Amino acid sequence: MLSTMQRHQLNVTTLLRHGATVHGRSEAVTWTGATARRTSYAATAARAARLAGALRALGVDGDQRVATLMWNQQEHLEAYLAVPAMGAVLHTLNLRLPADQLAHIARHAEDRVVIVSADLLPVLPAAPSIEHVVVVGAAELPSLPGVLVHDYEALLATAPERFDWPEPDEDSAAALCYTSGTTGDPKGVVYSHRSVYLHSMQVCLPEALGLSDADRALVVVPMFHAMAWGLPYAAFLAGSSLLLPGRYLQAAPLAAFIAAERPTTAGAVPTVWAALLAHLDAEGGDVSSLREVLVGGAACPPALMTGFEERHGVRVLAAWGMTETSPLGTVARPPQYARTAEQQWPYRNSAGRPPAGVRLRLTAEDGTVLPQDGVTVGELEVSGPWVTGSYHLVEAPDSFRDGWLRTGDLGTLTADGFLRLTDRAKDVIKSGGEWISSVELENQLMAHPAVREAAVIGVPDRRWDERPLAAVVLTEPVAPAELAVFLGERIARWQLPERWAVLAEIPKTGVGKFDKKELRARYRAGELDVTVLDGR
Repeated sequence: MLSTMQRHQLNVTTLLRHGATVHGRSEAVTWTGATARRTSYAATAARAARLAGALRALGVDGDQRVATLMWNQQEHLEAYLAVPAMGAVLHTLNLRLPADQLAHIARHAEDRVVIVSADLLPVLPAAPSIEHVVVVGAAELPSLPGVLVHDYEALLATAPERFDWPEPDEDSAAALCYTSGTTGDPKGVVYSHRSVYLHSMQVCLPEALGLSDADRALVVVPMFHAMAWGLPYAAFLAGSSLLLPGRYLQAAPLAAFIAAERPTTAGAVPTVWAALLAHLDAEGGDVSSLREVLVGGAACPPALMTGFEERHGVRVLAAWGMTETSPLGTVARPPQYARTAEQQWPYRNSAGRPPAGVRLRLTAEDGTVLPQDGVTVGELEVSGPWVTGSYHLVEAPDSFRDGWLRTGDLGTLTADGFLRLTDRAKDVIKSGGEWISSVELENQLMAHPAVREAAVIGVPDRRWDERPLAAVVLTEPVAPAELAVFLGERIARWQLPERWAVLAEIPKTGVGKFDKKELRARYRAGELDVTVLDGR
């Protein structure tokens, strides 16, 4: 028996039309450092139509890749909408990647057109496939060998007002995003129109962010990373206004933006929120509009959660995901049967549980599926309608097992689906036959009032094979011995690091995570000033 339901494609074009009409009065607000420029969703869609027409005139007539090298700004949102909706593929370039990786990605993706902010022209990659460069905000257009260069606004001005939007097949490619390349070369993940649409719906669900047209969503997570966690598309679906900070991601301008534009929700990695918390504690600021903030991309230190909530009244919501999962995979909202703050804390201090459609499991090294008892540790594997099943033009058989994505994360699962991550498989420290969680040590260290950031890596040890080294960024002078005493009261004594390094800043990846690969390289090269305390 067949259904009687109409068949409609789930695609970005549908999201574009819906946001432009039903939520046409919602707005995108881009921060300029002191003031804001704002555009309604209806006007944003109209500009997206002009952009699509302009790109068509440049020869984009199929699923060619149109790359962006921009901050979180109005023009980036227009590309988010126009490129997939016209049937092409949006490719967001990570402006913080090393030049060689950026060039590799542009070549591998075969980018045809690049839309770039004028101030990012110095990091524009070269690739033989690039035919056109469209510059946003340039006082004067540069000359680039072998490439036609255009001014963004001039190009839109010559395009027709209307564009005949096609109906892309929901299984066709909508966007392309590369992993951060922390191990090996970055790998491409191709999102379909269907996966974008379904992921947008789950972002709006109450168990995720619960977005509505009453919300103003501050998108600090870069639009060049994992599609800004799907927030731009979810906002067009729900009608939430989008607040885009542009290049102003430091704590002081971010605090000013929040005070001026009154967001109700926001999303960023822990390092951004830690810097903002330190600024608010020292300088003050009005963040009273925020109902909650989403923290993802790395484990959320409990001290960050309690600091925001107890001192500034902002609830912190932990989440887990990857570029490969579109990216939101779990969100840590407590279940209804945890009614008191004490009962809720273990759930809030986890990575959360998945929405309907996304399945999690734990496996042993030999692939055996492990029990969900909240105790047994295994590698997290995931499957679902917005989870990738392969990489773009790259064979990676070790990344998949029986149709499940192997995440490389280690953790436990409870019977009711709550995930607790203990470490990355490549970051867990194997010491004397026992395992030490670098995440647990980092979280405990960042509970110290003088520790702003902490990253723990395993380093070679003659006796124990590996031992932890703790690298910390301090807000005031504290001796490693004092930090060791503090940490020793919270963990097993045998896990206590003997090696300590005080840094001005912990190296970070292009998406703001602690770059432990770089930290290990600096240690091997003897570039860290290491204090060694008495051994265990």
